[in-house]
Amino acid sequence: MQGRSGSLAGAPTTAEQASNGLVENRPLLLTRDFGLVWSGQLISQIGDGVSKLALLWFVYAVTGSPLKTSIIGLLQTIPPIVLGPLIGVYVDRLPKKVLLITSDVLRALLIGLIPCLIPVDSFTVSVLYVLVLLHAIATAVFGPALTAAIPAFVPKTQFTAANALLQGTTSLGIIFGPALSGLGIAAYGSQEVLCLNAATYMISAAFLLLVRFRNPVTTVPLPTAKSTMLQDLIEGFRYSVVTQPRLLLLTSIAALYTFGTSALNALFPVFARKMLGLGPVEVGYLWSALGVGLLVTSIGLLWVTEWRVKDRMRLIMATSVLSGAALCALTVTPDPYLAGFLMGVIGCGIGAFTPIAWGIIQELAPRQMVGRVLGLYGTGAMTAAIGGISAFGWITEHQGPETGLLGIALVLLLTALGATRMSRVSANT
Repeated sequence: MQGRSGSLAGAPTTAEQASNGLVENRPLLLTRDFGLVWSGQLISQIGDGVSKLALLWFVYAVTGSPLKTSIIGLLQTIPPIVLGPLIGVYVDRLPKKVLLITSDVLRALLIGLIPCLIPVDSFTVSVLYVLVLLHAIATAVFGPALTAAIPAFVPKTQFTAANALLQGTTSLGIIFGPALSGLGIAAYGSQEVLCLNAATYMISAAFLLLVRFRNPVTTVPLPTAKSTMLQDLIEGFRYSVVTQPRLLLLTSIAALYTFGTSALNALFPVFARKMLGLGPVEVGYLWSALGVGLLVTSIGLLWVTEWRVKDRMRLIMATSVLSGAALCALTVTPDPYLAGFLMGVIGCGIGAFTPIAWGIIQELAPRQMVGRVLGLYGTGAMTAAIGGISAFGWITEHQGPETGLLGIALVLLLTALGATRMSRVSANT
């Protein structure tokens, strides 16, 4: 196996040598700074898991409409679509530490502190929609900034492992968050449950304050040669479409993936309540089973981080088929325990895509362009997500939850075909 320095054109820098040494001393969390980021994300993701179910349950309990419930998911996808390319430019230009901490503080206010201060009779679905939209804008900045910062914490051969570990925090948030949320909703109500998020985001910001961001070696352009915003956007678009056509193919596959999985996440409480007749506590535990599956896959990806691109895409193909088959089985399963097992299998299946896709982007794109590539990638993926949430929200409301789940399964099988295509393209490059 090729050593870490063997993949570089020249000798490793002092910073890279230090980073590699930290990898050897910290085989799980990779580096000291990445460990701090991971710890903060673990706490904030549990808070997200708590609030996510509370948001969806509040809207569905008040309106009784799957379509209006799916609006939460739509609002969360609008900012990455509209602002994604612009956010990518600023991620490349501005200090990522400032962007990350500011985003965490804003999210603590919007879906933490503010819901606690609004009187119960004034906390309407419309108010919640506004807060969710503003929260989604802050999250649209945080996600690309964190992913683009990964090369500052770990060496190139560990990018997929780092992404998988960060997804592991999401998995743990899904495992513990919805279960705690279900208990909190039953005991206190949806509004009170949202207040927990303020503390978790502030703890994440505190961890980020301690992180040392290693800046890449770049040349500073002369003031007269400084590029404009439009030039930066065009440069990122040209690189993603012309210079690296594999990135365009990867974005297309990601669009298929998010078309199905975003609808599943947004409408899952509706599926569980209509098909299995479950309450908030049971739905929380069922959602936690999905998180267990995601966690299992995230851990497994630590051992494939140095695989070639074509082999990692084959893994996406296999896991997409697995999750699609499990979704089909879920439509004919009346037993909640078996449904919990199938949700775990679905989590295993859908958990491979994002860490691998982000790792490929981090490997292919230059350090000074990762933000823009991620912005364009996110715009494509989230545009498909908003279409999937709308389409499957309508299908579920008019054709039933079983038809909706079968449609999502079909989309994941198409994702597997796309991954097979990219695997073949990567084998020839």
